[in-house]
Amino acid sequence: MSSRTSATAIVVFGVVLAVSASPAFAQTAENVMVVINDASPESVRIGEYYAAKRNIPPENVVRLKTVVADELDRPAYEFFIEVPISAALTRHETQDRIHYIVLTKGIPLRVRGTGGLEGTTASVDSELTLLYRRLLGIPIPPAGRVPNPYYLGTSLPSGAQRFAHRTHDIYLVTRLDGFTVDDVVKLIDRGAAPQNEGVFVLDERAALIGNRVGDVWLRSAAERLAKDGLEGRVQLERSTSPAAAANPALGYYSWGSNDASLSKRRVNVTFAPGALAGMFVSTDARTFKEPPAEWNIGKWGEQKGYFEGSPQSLTGDLIRAGVTGVSGHVAEPFLDGSARPQILFPAYVAGFNLAESFYLSIPYLSWQNIVIGDPLCAPFKRANAAAADLAPPSDPETELPQFFSDRRLAVLESYGVRREISQLMLKASARLLHADLPAAAAALEAVTKIEPVLNAAHFVLATIYDVRGEFDRSIERYQTILTTSPDDVRALNNLAYALAVKKKMVIEAKPYAEKAYSVAHNNQMSVALDVGYAVAARKGAPPNVLPFAPVGYNVEAIRAQIADTLGWVHHLLGDDAAAEPFLMQAAEGAPNSAEVLFHVAVVKAARSDFDTAKKMLQQALALDEKLAGRDDVKALQAKLPK
Repeated sequence: MSSRTSATAIVVFGVVLAVSASPAFAQTAENVMVVINDASPESVRIGEYYAAKRNIPPENVVRLKTVVADELDRPAYEFFIEVPISAALTRHETQDRIHYIVLTKGIPLRVRGTGGLEGTTASVDSELTLLYRRLLGIPIPPAGRVPNPYYLGTSLPSGAQRFAHRTHDIYLVTRLDGFTVDDVVKLIDRGAAPQNEGVFVLDERAALIGNRVGDVWLRSAAERLAKDGLEGRVQLERSTSPAAAANPALGYYSWGSNDASLSKRRVNVTFAPGALAGMFVSTDARTFKEPPAEWNIGKWGEQKGYFEGSPQSLTGDLIRAGVTGVSGHVAEPFLDGSARPQILFPAYVAGFNLAESFYLSIPYLSWQNIVIGDPLCAPFKRANAAAADLAPPSDPETELPQFFSDRRLAVLESYGVRREISQLMLKASARLLHADLPAAAAALEAVTKIEPVLNAAHFVLATIYDVRGEFDRSIERYQTILTTSPDDVRALNNLAYALAVKKKMVIEAKPYAEKAYSVAHNNQMSVALDVGYAVAARKGAPPNVLPFAPVGYNVEAIRAQIADTLGWVHHLLGDDAAAEPFLMQAAEGAPNSAEVLFHVAVVKAARSDFDTAKKMLQQALALDEKLAGRDDVKALQAKLPK
């Protein structure tokens, strides 16, 4: 990989109630991040509509590109979803200001994995709730579920707190989804203008009444709502018939297809704007593809009644029926992983917004749950949160948001990293975000004096020197890294490039390029990347605990870039026959790299393969029009036959 870095590249490593509707003002659009999948026209339309409806700041809108499918594997989730969101939070220093991450239709629902209580399958949404912790450098194993620190448990909503990062190190993630864009637009509109009028319909299971924990929760919900003065507005259905309501509902919870009395997709309930809902159904959010009109709830074992792998109810039908917020499950959560209606509805009536109400009621994260709806929807007024909780100031020592900074320093300290080093590295990271290279370099130089074997600092410092054209200083730093971590492929590669291209010391560069290629193509490259980076970490710290840790790197892309460096070194030594296979490998692994394609064009021209040379040069120029002004590109064009 050529060391062609920029400052930006360095950084990226009911019935009517007695009160009138009144929105809660504590959280605002400033606290919401919207995520759009540019590969999905539906996602783009929904995301842009919601952002305009709620006046979401432009910097809070994240655009990424990933598969348009119900599920994806974990590496793809991390690289194409988690990394871009992490970068946006870091770039705008909004780790604390963002409370809610809102995903849009067209973003995958599920991270593919194993089943069971210790399984690795999870909803994309639930995984993202823990992104705050991952940004802190806290390792989170993919297996099993993680206790939700915001879950209310046995406590009453009257004692719950508004969500803020002062007290909670997670994000509340919701989704704007449904069968169609029109369904979702209507859901957004309902969330922006909710009513606090309606009944609460709680439908117990028709069979085995009294023997199911979920029915106990439904009765508890009825009791709590009655104590809150809503006794005449609660409809607890305990008969063998499906619940039906004469008045619009503000809340609905049932067993869905797990109730033998329910055989139709549509419930006999209408919903008021602002209504919340849920079902004790294990796969109700498995998909938001719209089933055929003739499809109805089926039975397990009878394949003709299945839709998208299951015969069970669909969350999308509740959205189509008019709910404004609903919880669902992308896979089997087990009953104890479901949202608790006895928390959800009393919390909502107490003034918590949609997102807070659902997450107060969900016991686990990194699990199968999703929440659909506008997080800011709040038809009942509640006291405002403190301004310092909504947008905390920066820590002057680290220039990071205060709560995030305090936690980040604590994590580093737990691994034995000295506080003065942590503060300096975090400040350097903040300075790089503002393209202040001199200040970042000064902080990192101070770090390496205190801790001479902290390779993370040496590496970032070297790349800063590269950008500033101080190649002797960058070479010195890369060599320092190799004294303690001789297999660090990034240092080997960048050193080779600096020697060969910047210092014209091609013979001296070749051994480094060859070793980088050898390490990159054995089965230990990830280990070499991580261990080399974290030489000075204490107490067995995982590599990503340190500032500047390379998250979400693509091994194949790194191999391609290293192959490019070795191939180019061979070319500079005059051996184009040796250069060609390495550069072709690089082009295959990095087809969108204009520089790599230019290198291939140069070598192909040298070996008289002018047709391929022309093709590669055209592709390179299409990727980067600025190449056309370079002297070496003009020289190649002059050599090619007209």
